[in-house]
Amino acid sequence: MKKIINNPDHVVDEMMAGYISAYRRYFEKHPSVNGVISKQRRKDKVALVIGGGSGHEPMFSGFVGKGLADAAACGNIFASPDPNTIYETAKAVDQGKGVIFVYGCYAGDNLNFDMGEEFLNGDGIATTHVRVRDDVASAPKDRIEDRRGIAGDVFVVKTAGAACDSGRSLEEVTRVTEKARDNTRTIGVATAPAQLPGVDKPIFELGENEIEYGMGLHGERGVLRTTWEDADVLVTKMYGQIMEDADLKSGDEVCVLVNGLGSTTITELAIAYRKVKELLDKDGIKVHDTDLNSYCTSQEMGGFSITLFKLDDELKELYDMPCYCPYYAKGELTGANMSDVEENAPVEAEPEFDENDVEEAAVTRSRAGELTELSAEDARNMLIYIADKVIAQKLYLTEIDSAIGDGDHGIGMAGGMQKAKRKLLQMQGTEDVYAVFAAAGKAMLLSMGGASGVIFGSLYLAGAKDAEPKSVLGAADIARMERKSLGAIQDRGKAEIGDKTMVDALAPAVAAMEANTDKTLLEMLKKAEEAAKQGVEDTKKYQAKFGRAKSLMERAIGYQDAGATSVWLIFQGMREFVEDKM
Repeated sequence: MKKIINNPDHVVDEMMAGYISAYRRYFEKHPSVNGVISKQRRKDKVALVIGGGSGHEPMFSGFVGKGLADAAACGNIFASPDPNTIYETAKAVDQGKGVIFVYGCYAGDNLNFDMGEEFLNGDGIATTHVRVRDDVASAPKDRIEDRRGIAGDVFVVKTAGAACDSGRSLEEVTRVTEKARDNTRTIGVATAPAQLPGVDKPIFELGENEIEYGMGLHGERGVLRTTWEDADVLVTKMYGQIMEDADLKSGDEVCVLVNGLGSTTITELAIAYRKVKELLDKDGIKVHDTDLNSYCTSQEMGGFSITLFKLDDELKELYDMPCYCPYYAKGELTGANMSDVEENAPVEAEPEFDENDVEEAAVTRSRAGELTELSAEDARNMLIYIADKVIAQKLYLTEIDSAIGDGDHGIGMAGGMQKAKRKLLQMQGTEDVYAVFAAAGKAMLLSMGGASGVIFGSLYLAGAKDAEPKSVLGAADIARMERKSLGAIQDRGKAEIGDKTMVDALAPAVAAMEANTDKTLLEMLKKAEEAAKQGVEDTKKYQAKFGRAKSLMERAIGYQDAGATSVWLIFQGMREFVEDKM
């Protein structure tokens, strides 16, 4: 597919530069991270920060403005922003009244925004969050907290922005934003797949007469593949599923959004709305306002979603308050004239992953042959070797992730490992082995975004954090470190063996290490590598309990997990380095 881009690894940075330049009357970019900040935000109020992966434009950067968000933290394509981006963006707009975060309920966003909040709380900044979970197809009502956030983001962000601008307290803003979230229901379908920039095939393939029903926003498959039907038949089915889930009755009042996913025309959206309005009229439900537009997209994905937002007097008043940004406006609020704005310098930022910076580093070892322990210098070189190994497998990991996810795992892992490698190359002469692991993990955590950033950063960081400095690590030390990392990962992500995550490879690898600490370092790592490889194979048997694949249910069976595969590659790299078989 032809995309109007340059280097695919620089898409987000170049998009951000163009966006800020085009709308500099309204926005400025955070100087060090991919955060879009409103120049026209009101003073002395609760700050609203939204965010998520890029690739959904105009959501999220296009919903920063008067009466809307004060700032947006933007991640890589289909990947959540990293904790540092979230922290720095929110800190830039905090006015001492607290910060509320609004974002879609996805594993990566949940983990990274939680950590961003922890950083802000550590600075004494009060925070709350509301996770949008409007997708009725992604989980049953008794597991509503597992539902994805899709086009319902529009109504929740609009409500939160109005509540903040009306001067309400952080507690009150949170309450009414949660009410808006709980009154919002959406379902979507895809008629054509999305394709990530720089990847040579779409995330999934559809037959000529097939659609994905229950579609998310990240290019992941729907909950059901079915045959195409006429618009009226399809809309009736979608409307019926929303009504089964929503608390709507005759006499109620709603706002309606028929949202295109990227390549759907206004003509098609209008045809769909025609049937929605007919069904609402039949049920005696009043329509207060309607939008036919593509606000929450997924690159060039074909298809649409229907969102119903139930109003009461409070929500209606907030919805009717004026707002303005270049892609969404209500009421009479148009902003400043271009003549009032100073020219900004071109916006440049370091890319998430630089394809020109993939040359393998010169890796050295303290001696030839098998190592019996790891010095700080050996650990540094081993992690550099592992980084090069994972970077070289970017396309392999992307292919695995594309089968049941959104295809961003390879890009995220390569980008994180590249940042870790750069940090490690600066650490020559370090004597504490734990400091080497901690530095590499922190570099990954603060740069990767997505669920992988927090999880794989913790793989290196959590086990080494706060450990007493040591100049060498033996087999038992490494086993203890990895057990601590596993515990931290499970505490944060809640995954267990059988949930089809990286834990399926990491947990048996750690168990194998602990069972073989009385053997040599190499023998222990061989057992860990074997256990991790078997864990990867076992993931093919499981349904996914976390991540983008969880909505596929049994359709995820037969595919291996990309995160588990990365764990296996890491243990393989450790064994190869220690054995001197790189």
